[in-house]
Amino acid sequence: CSSLAIGTTTGYRLFSLSSVEQLDQVHESNEIPDVYIVERLFSSSLVVVVSHAKPQQMNVYHFKKGTEICNYSYSSKILSIRLNRQRLVVCLEESIYIHNIKDMKLLKTILDTPPNTTGLCALSINHANSYLAYPGSATSGEITLYDGNTLKTACTIPAHDGPLAALAFNSTGSKLASASEKGTVIRVFSIPGGQKLYEFRRGMKRYVNISSLVFSMDSQFLCASSNTETVHIFKLEHLTDSRPEEPPTWSGYMGKMFQAATNYLPAQVSGMMNQDRAFATVRLNISGQRNICALSTIQKLPRLLVTTSDGHLYIYNLDPQDGGECVLIKKHSLLGSGKMEENTENDLRPPLPQSYAATVARQSTVPSTSTMPGYSEDGGALRGEVIPEHEFATGPVCLDDENEFPPVSI
Repeated sequence: CSSLAIGTTTGYRLFSLSSVEQLDQVHESNEIPDVYIVERLFSSSLVVVVSHAKPQQMNVYHFKKGTEICNYSYSSKILSIRLNRQRLVVCLEESIYIHNIKDMKLLKTILDTPPNTTGLCALSINHANSYLAYPGSATSGEITLYDGNTLKTACTIPAHDGPLAALAFNSTGSKLASASEKGTVIRVFSIPGGQKLYEFRRGMKRYVNISSLVFSMDSQFLCASSNTETVHIFKLEHLTDSRPEEPPTWSGYMGKMFQAATNYLPAQVSGMMNQDRAFATVRLNISGQRNICALSTIQKLPRLLVTTSDGHLYIYNLDPQDGGECVLIKKHSLLGSGKMEENTENDLRPPLPQSYAATVARQSTVPSTSTMPGYSEDGGALRGEVIPEHEFATGPVCLDDENEFPPVSI
């Protein structure tokens, strides 16, 4: 959530997302054209790149030193790559390769996985809890949960009726969110048990393609974007039954009657009645474009970041108390010189009542960045950020040590 990597026809670019007003380009490489996968290990110098010129080859670089750590070739096109401080996962259409990121050795090959044409998979960023999730079926919404540390299957989760379209772990690897190709229902499961914790209804009017599913770092919010113009943010909270006794009003009486009636309805119907609506939404100025989202804290305020395939980054304010419509505050161009693109009248809308000013005024009730995990070259201790407990796991990666990633002959 603090760094953005984009692949372009000429190479790739890395940006730091520490400021709203200014977009800082950390690195630009034009050595490999037509990059369609670029994955950076948190805010470190390790970057993994795959190009359309050699779609079966993965190149691992230390970009600050300008050196290649290693490269691996596979039997078919690489569809996706995921990495944390312990594991590097390469996903092909019908197989998955798991490498030890310390020396890039291949630890496990999962063969004969169900056809996975989009390379859908998710890896927990918590390396002490390195769970991997991928489709367990090409026709149903079954999730296979795999333990990347013990290299064994943990469980299978019957998440949806239809095929899966999106998977995402929270920052600690204790929750997994999923959506099917229909895109109408998003579910959240406990990890590693696989129990369903939440169910959110994105909408029933039309099927959509969920393109991005992401938790906030504190796991309080879950964001879903699609090929439509609407981005949904859900709040992960349980409504307890220990509410005060309602006054004997007509509405209170009807509410109890309705609640009692759900006990006699079919499970499918009663489940729909208990689903939550979006806590906050965003109306993008575009639709039909692939995009990715992130929920981040920038300059001590919660933000929603949306990057679109046409090369723009949109930054919105998120009101963590009242939700509602998020307000666009900045638009950046990612394909220009790396400098801010001037906003036009159509880019920014007038602030809604109780939006940005209300968010600033409410700072006393918003978790400060001191409670948010942060990753950096020196292990994440920037600006007083608290390093998560799992960062103290044995053998953390130190990318400024040349011996950390010795050249590997393949």
